[in-house]
Amino acid sequence: MNDVTIGVLALQGDVREHAASLAAVGARAVPVRRASELDALDGLVIPGGESTAMWKLATAFDLFEPIRKRLSEGLPAYGSCAGMIMLADHVLDAVEGQQTFGGIAITVRRNAFGRQVDSFEGPIDFAGIDDQLHGVFIRAPWVEAVDEGASGVEVLARVSGAPAPGGAGSATGEETAHHPFAGRIVAVRQGNLLATSFHPELTGDHRVHGVFAEMVRASR
Repeated sequence: MNDVTIGVLALQGDVREHAASLAAVGARAVPVRRASELDALDGLVIPGGESTAMWKLATAFDLFEPIRKRLSEGLPAYGSCAGMIMLADHVLDAVEGQQTFGGIAITVRRNAFGRQVDSFEGPIDFAGIDDQLHGVFIRAPWVEAVDEGASGVEVLARVSGAPAPGGAGSATGEETAHHPFAGRIVAVRQGNLLATSFHPELTGDHRVHGVFAEMVRASR
């Protein structure tokens, strides 16, 4: 089909894996390393990696402000893991001076689930997707809070195992006792922007990318 062109920010992270997932859902995926390449895009994926390094690399490659401008103009974007941090308006445990592209009215906490050795996998109930996803969390952030006064922020998924009023991720009391991070918000959407704490590009399950591709198509 290849009816939309979606760029993958190719500064670090799972660029090839995101491109493969986008191709699997009928999008034309292209790497993005220069500001001039933003003009041809219908959407943008911001992979995982390390958010401070991504901020510094985007600045060094003269991409930071052009991306922020395109997002403010309505370019659809999907961020996974560090990409979620880059799309958040506010960051906890950030390094001094750290900046993000912003656009989603949330506060995220960097490395919220712990260090690399604390990485984990688990089932995720994702609003709008019928069956559970397999979530892969690697030094992942979580959404600490939707910013006060924000409107239009949708909570799409939480860590399974806790009651989640008004959102996804509800489960039994027995399960609640088994997961220390149960109920934490791990996927959100606001307008044309989508973000997940986890890495669907590593699982071979392309449904989150399918959701994003449909967002891009709907925005045209």
